[in-house]
Amino acid sequence: MSDADKTTDPNAETVKVEIDGKTLELPVVVGTEGERGIDITKLRGTTGYITLDPGYRNTGSVTSNITFIDGEKGVLRYRGYPIEEVCQSCSFLGTAWLLIYGELPTREELDEAERIVADKSIVSPHVLHAIDGFPDDAHPMAKFSAMIQAASCYYPGLLDMDPSDETQFRIAAFGLISQARTLAAAGYQDQVGAMPVAPKNGLGYCENFLYMLFSGADNPAELDEDAAEALDLIFTLHADHEQNCSTSTVRMVGSSGANLFASCSAGVSALWGPLHGGANVAVLEQLTALYEGGVSIPDFMEKVKKKEDKLFGFGHGVYRNFDPRAKILKSSADKVLAKLGVDDPLLDIAKELEATALADDYFVSRKLYPNVDFYSGIIMRALGIPENMFTVIFAIGRMPGWIAQWKEVRDQDSRIYRPRQIYTGPGLRKAESIEKR
Repeated sequence: MSDADKTTDPNAETVKVEIDGKTLELPVVVGTEGERGIDITKLRGTTGYITLDPGYRNTGSVTSNITFIDGEKGVLRYRGYPIEEVCQSCSFLGTAWLLIYGELPTREELDEAERIVADKSIVSPHVLHAIDGFPDDAHPMAKFSAMIQAASCYYPGLLDMDPSDETQFRIAAFGLISQARTLAAAGYQDQVGAMPVAPKNGLGYCENFLYMLFSGADNPAELDEDAAEALDLIFTLHADHEQNCSTSTVRMVGSSGANLFASCSAGVSALWGPLHGGANVAVLEQLTALYEGGVSIPDFMEKVKKKEDKLFGFGHGVYRNFDPRAKILKSSADKVLAKLGVDDPLLDIAKELEATALADDYFVSRKLYPNVDFYSGIIMRALGIPENMFTVIFAIGRMPGWIAQWKEVRDQDSRIYRPRQIYTGPGLRKAESIEKR
């Protein structure tokens, strides 16, 4: 809610804070699921004090209607719907509609979203030509972020778009979701020294992405329905995840009035960080190291238990019990790997790691179950997607959540985000002339 939505209720719960001998009553904000937060909006103006919370780990910066997480119970809900039910009843584009508009789409609404995605799938050739200007070894995330910004230049009216103009916003939102996959695929084709492949009419969202990703000029990719479904599931499970680093970045940039494309481009940059979007890459890097080093899995797991080595892809910083997304993705991983019959020693190591951890009380008792990054990494490996594209895939999937969060900032008529700080640098000093230094 915005400040304007808050009402003064004499019976509302408050907490008392004593500062410099004065007692200040601060209202308690209660969320739908019983979450409690202390509203310190008037703290500085009343007392001159601010709170200090490095990394914002204990700070609620917004009230939001989009995503709910209970890490202790392993719960993830989009707009109130359990993630398990969303995956059963929605495609990725249906999930995008749910996140952006708050309700599951009707058949007509989903048709409209799919029509916009089809209409906006072609990217200006000027944008695609700009990819040639990057070095051959440029990281796909650098190209992806830059190309989103470049694509925005070809959306008339985007810079002064009225968020209340539903038609204009919807075209921009689903146009961005559409062009994200086209730009990502074009960036990959450039990486392998090939020309971009145009999207193909009549294909679904994920089928078209795989088609553009793996087709050659005279060699169209053979599409596998299960592969497309697995990718759709990965996108859906990554579509939003509350106020993480990249989402908070999108909201902060959007609060300045920056347009949708610019804000989501900033989200891509935040996601690029190895502490955020690179977790599934770390999984594959570890599998590679184990394979190339000829390390036995039992020996490696004993080292992990003795804290002599780290195990990537198990446990989660938010989910203290289990990652609900991983439980969903495991069955998809089993199905895809069995059908594709990929002969890959890294996937064999991954399955051995999974089996060992799930059978060992050390890992089970500590809730160190395989997480979504573990399964998404091995699925993308099985599909033939290179590791340096993993975070780009993550970004495509997260696009609907970023758009929904950007829209919520605008709908709430939020003030520009402006965190405070405690200054710890030098005190007042006199600047000497260069001759005296």
